[in-house]
Amino acid sequence: MRIRRTLGLVLAAATLAGAGAVGAVSAQAAVSPTITRQECTDAGGQIKSIPYGGDTCVLPDGTSQGIT
Repeated sequence: MRIRRTLGLVLAAATLAGAGAVGAVSAQAAVSPTITRQECTDAGGQIKSIPYGGDTCVLPDGTSQGIT
């Protein structure tokens, strides 16, 4: 019984650590890529202005990137 509880705690801790790492990577991946206005329009994207957030480029595949 004690082994199951210990194993459960270890698995729960590993899962939480993995989720934290994935969240950090996803957040960085969402912020890192930038594109110019010209590159956005050349790629067929649309420029959207976000209040207090600047401008972003929404590409045809549904991804969005910050505009420099």
